[in-house]
Amino acid sequence: MDDELRRRYQQWEAETLKQALERQSERYATFTTTSGELIQRLYTPLDVQGEYVEKLGFPGEYPFTRGIHPTMYRGRLWTMRMFAGYGTAEETNARFKYLLEQGQTGLSVAFDMPTLMGYDTDAPEAEGEFGKCGVAVSSLRDMEILFDGIPLDKVTTSMTINSPAAVLWAMYIVTAEKQGEPMHRLGGTIQNDILKEYIAQKEYIFPPEPSMRLVTDTIEFGSKYLPQWNTISISGYHIREAGATAVQELAFTLADGMEYVRWALKRGLDIDTFAPRLSFFFNCHNDFLEEVAKFRAARRIWAREMRETFGAKNPRSWWLRFHTQTAGCSLTAQQPEMNIVRVAIQALAAVLGGTQSLHTNSLDEALALPSEHAVTIALRTQQIIAHESGVTNTVDPLGGAYAIEALTDRIEEQVYAYFRKIEALGGVIPAIEKGFFQQEIADAAYRYQREIDERRRIIVGVNAYVVDEPLRIPLLKMDPLGYERQLARLRQVREERDNGAVGQALDRLRIAAQGTENVMPYILDAVRVYATLQEIMDVFRSVFGVYREPVIL
Repeated sequence: MDDELRRRYQQWEAETLKQALERQSERYATFTTTSGELIQRLYTPLDVQGEYVEKLGFPGEYPFTRGIHPTMYRGRLWTMRMFAGYGTAEETNARFKYLLEQGQTGLSVAFDMPTLMGYDTDAPEAEGEFGKCGVAVSSLRDMEILFDGIPLDKVTTSMTINSPAAVLWAMYIVTAEKQGEPMHRLGGTIQNDILKEYIAQKEYIFPPEPSMRLVTDTIEFGSKYLPQWNTISISGYHIREAGATAVQELAFTLADGMEYVRWALKRGLDIDTFAPRLSFFFNCHNDFLEEVAKFRAARRIWAREMRETFGAKNPRSWWLRFHTQTAGCSLTAQQPEMNIVRVAIQALAAVLGGTQSLHTNSLDEALALPSEHAVTIALRTQQIIAHESGVTNTVDPLGGAYAIEALTDRIEEQVYAYFRKIEALGGVIPAIEKGFFQQEIADAAYRYQREIDERRRIIVGVNAYVVDEPLRIPLLKMDPLGYERQLARLRQVREERDNGAVGQALDRLRIAAQGTENVMPYILDAVRVYATLQEIMDVFRSVFGVYREPVIL
């Protein structure tokens, strides 16, 4: 059978090449994925390794190539979790309530740059950055306003925060307490993925080792007291946005995930107490088939490593659960309405790849923060896919397709090749310090941009089908008095709180940070007496120091 199929394929390929020569069209000869790999003109059973029907198995069965749930979206749709945040807590609270009214099923908080870097709004380092890329949260008072009127026992909340993740998480926990909700009932996610900051996003504060200690503290605390909370969202999104290929995104993200597992095991935690709450966050780019295959390969690799390398016994520890965001770096300022189409294609790939949660970017995000009109279209895109496309009616509808399975196998092989390179460099942190990840991403980004500049890769509206027309879409305008209102609130917090209690709480936190205790209880105590974000982070700065990335020549 294989010999006959091979003969027929060779005959078909020869005829195809003959037609290509006759038409003198390069399009018949070379296609590449975003990873720079040639994609075949045709896939057949010859391209699928081994007994692929047996290897695939069924959805809900190890190694979960076809999904972690046997019923997938027939049982429950993915969480529609739109990323939102800008200006003051009041403005973002209003956006949250609007999105929930429009059918969003989970909250996701974007913080502004001062918050991400552990500064209060009135810090000199924060000047000019208030509310521009997310909401400003300087104290518990801001967090209380951010979730005012939103019952935290009924929604799950994701917070994209990394270096100050433990502090913002503590603010959320205390806000829930003030609503009468104990921490063990809360569900949600803190991103808390510091390794990808050194690799790609660069929003680190402390050196890697103390940063990893803080991450491990949150994993330990969450496994004991917040059983429904994902204490880390291991993030490939920012790695991809920095210019990585699909393979690099997957390899570097999974390598980071395994490093967090090693640190938690070194702490003495049992793998099956924390592994079920590890979650992932991936990008979904334009190359439709490659993105679907990437997600399938991710599940298979993680399941294998958790079971065979780390010895997890609980099947839930083998699951790779992930949130997806469509590719911000693929959006264009030119002809921004066309971004609706890009986002729809990317969102469909994420759904067919089996995502548990999805954010769809808005058409105006290459120009400004999303307007209410634009974010509604982005949410409606998910709802149309869910309710009108029919793709939710069948579990893993692309499973078994020759192209998908061959691409899944290829991605898996290339990911393991990266694992071997990282191991040869001494592991993830030594590889970061040697600039390995950073150089790989820079090289990939350069190749991709060259392809665009030389028109070997077409970007509609940028290097082809260009039109000269004025911008027609309305852009978001923030409250012009928001900054002054934020500063006034911060001054009021400092005046009204018990400053003696704040000083004592910060002193206890400093002693804990200097030792080996889990710092989460001390952070919670400081937050409850309204210590500000920067006051808490400055304690850690004084103990841990500030990281400066080495120059790699």
